Amino acid sequence: MNDIIINMRGIVKRFFIGQPNELQILHGIDLVVKRGEFIAIVGPSGSGKSTLMNLIGALDRATLGSYTLEDTVIEAARDAELSAIRNQKIGFVFQNFNLVPRTNAVKNVELPMMYGGVNMRDRNRRARELMDMVEMGERLYHQPNELSGGQKQRVAIARAMANDPAIILADEPTGALDTATGRLVMDIFHSLNREQGKTIVLITHNKELAAETNRILTMSDGVFV
Repeated sequence: MNDIIINMRGIVKRFFIGQPNELQILHGIDLVVKRGEFIAIVGPSGSGKSTLMNLIGALDRATLGSYTLEDTVIEAARDAELSAIRNQKIGFVFQNFNLVPRTNAVKNVELPMMYGGVNMRDRNRRARELMDMVEMGERLYHQPNELSGGQKQRVAIARAMANDPAIILADEPTGALDTATGRLVMDIFHSLNREQGKTIVLITHNKELAAETNRILTMSDGVFV
């Protein structure tokens, strides 16, 4: 098994191509991440972190450059293949949780498995196990609006783990949380990395959190510095 899971070379991202307001956000990024690494990408607002995360997560395609995720050459992949990659290989955790309102916690965790074609009984069993893992077993039937920020984020982490992805992409996952709750969320990431070997890419502006990872990459104006 190849121990390189993310391999980006010469990644350029432009928006409004050919328009007077053409904008280049990423200026030739090289990024290699090994399986099981826990890395942080830090930088100020507007440095290109979120644009890069969208490319790593196959939510968007680069303008130029090559990106291989495990064995898939992303720029050559069809949209259906990219959807499957997002569903099966990558777990997303966002600052604003992105839970589905009016859908209880355990059903939120089941959603990626439903899209992945897992039968109802198996996905419910797995969702309950994951809710226990993030210490939310008592809150299975709570709606998102009945949960605190930290509880929502734990549900979001359980959902990110639903299809047992190889990579977790966490974009400012503690940004909306107080310090103690943020600590709890980071502890979950550490245990997923240590005990399950998950590769974790943490996007953050918090240098203290970044210091807990194996490697810090600093972005400024669309390049690593």
